[in-house]
Amino acid sequence: MEKTGVFADLHIHSRFSRACSKDITLENLEKWARVKGIGLLGTGDFTHPIWLNELKERLTERDGILYSKSGFKFLLTGEVSLMYTQGRGRRVHLVLLVPNFEIADKINAYLDKKGRRDYDGRPIFKISCEQFVKDMREISKDIEVIPAHVWTPYFGVFGSKSGFDSLKEAFGEEFENIHAIETGMSSNPEMNWHLSELNNKAIVSFSDSHSFWPWRIGREATIFEKADSFKDIIDGIRNNSILGTIETDPGYGIYHYDGHRDCGFSSSPEETKKLNGICPVCKHPLTIGVANRALELKDQIKEENRKRKKYYTLLPLHELIASSIGSSIESKKTWEVYNMLIEKFENEFNILLNVYKEDLIKELKDNEKLVKLILENREGKIKVKPGYDGKYGELVDGEKQATLF
Repeated sequence: MEKTGVFADLHIHSRFSRACSKDITLENLEKWARVKGIGLLGTGDFTHPIWLNELKERLTERDGILYSKSGFKFLLTGEVSLMYTQGRGRRVHLVLLVPNFEIADKINAYLDKKGRRDYDGRPIFKISCEQFVKDMREISKDIEVIPAHVWTPYFGVFGSKSGFDSLKEAFGEEFENIHAIETGMSSNPEMNWHLSELNNKAIVSFSDSHSFWPWRIGREATIFEKADSFKDIIDGIRNNSILGTIETDPGYGIYHYDGHRDCGFSSSPEETKKLNGICPVCKHPLTIGVANRALELKDQIKEENRKRKKYYTLLPLHELIASSIGSSIESKKTWEVYNMLIEKFENEFNILLNVYKEDLIKELKDNEKLVKLILENREGKIKVKPGYDGKYGELVDGEKQATLF
C-alpha cells in the first residue's frame, strides 16, 4: 500500500438481526476484527434495546469512540429499513453513524413513536428518506446517514425493484445532507464514478456482515487517515478525505448480474437486452441486477469525477487458501494454513496487501499456488463468475470453479 491508515468496517449486525449468527458478541467481534486487521468496527444494531444495553455496560465512551476493556475501538452504528410509498412502493436501507449514547437514546425515542424496534436489529419504519434525514438532523446534525448497498434491487436507493433514479429524487431537500453512499458487494467505486450526482459524495464500503468470521467481517472496508474521535470519522466522510476502500470484486455480490436463481439462469446486461428482459426458462421478467442498473443510470465518463479514491479489490484470505488446497473455507486444513499465516504476519490485511513475495514463498514453500493467488488477488486479477438474484459469485480457478461464501 502507498499510505497506511485505519481500516474501518462500520456496517455490521448483532445477533439480534435476522439471519445473523447467534454467537455474535463483543468479544468475538473484537477478536476477529483484530485478526482481520480492522482498527475501528461499527457496533451495529444500536436500535435494539438488549444490544444497546450490552454496549453501554461493556464499552467506555470517549470523544465519540467506544473502547473495550482492552482498548479496541468501536463506533456506534445501526441500520434501518424504510418502507413507504412515493409514486410506488419504496424500500431503502440506511446506515446510521451516531456520536454518543445520549444521541442514540434520542434516536430510539423518536423511533418508538414510529413503530417497534425490539423485534429485529434492523427495524422497519414507514418513513420517507427525506423525512428521516430531516428528523435525524433535528435530533443532531452530527448524525451521519449513509444509503446502504445503494444498487441492490430490493433495498438499495438505486435498486431496480424499489429504488429511485437519483439521490435527489429519494432525499429531496435533504440531498445536500447525504455526504456518502455505500457501494455494496455488487458494485465498486468505479461503477459509481459514472453518476454525476455522486461527484461530491464520498464513496465508502463496509461488509454488512452477519457474522464475525474473517471471510465476512471486513470483506469490504473504508480506510480513514485517523480514527481517534467521532469527528475524525465524520470529517473523513463529509470532506471526502478518506484514503480509500477495500472492495470485493463486484461479481462476488449476490445481485451483480441479471437472472433468476430458481431457474439457474443469469445474463449480462447485453444478453438481457437481447432477451427483452425476459427469462428464457420461466418466461417472466428477470431480476435486474447491479451491473445493468448502473449502466442505465450512467450519465458521465468516470474521469469527470475528479475526487476518485484508491480502492483495492480483494478476496478474503480463507477463499484463497481453500481454493489452493481444494478444501472448504471452514475446513480444519484451511484454518491450519490461515492460523499459521496470521501468527507469522500479524493480520489478514497485512498478508493480502503488504507482505513481500519472498516472505510468502519462504512460509508457503509447499503451496506455490497460494502465493500466486495472494499476489494475483493483490492486483485484482482473480476472475469471477458473477452472482445474480441472491446467488453469490464464484471464483474461477483455471478450469475449476469454487463456490464462494
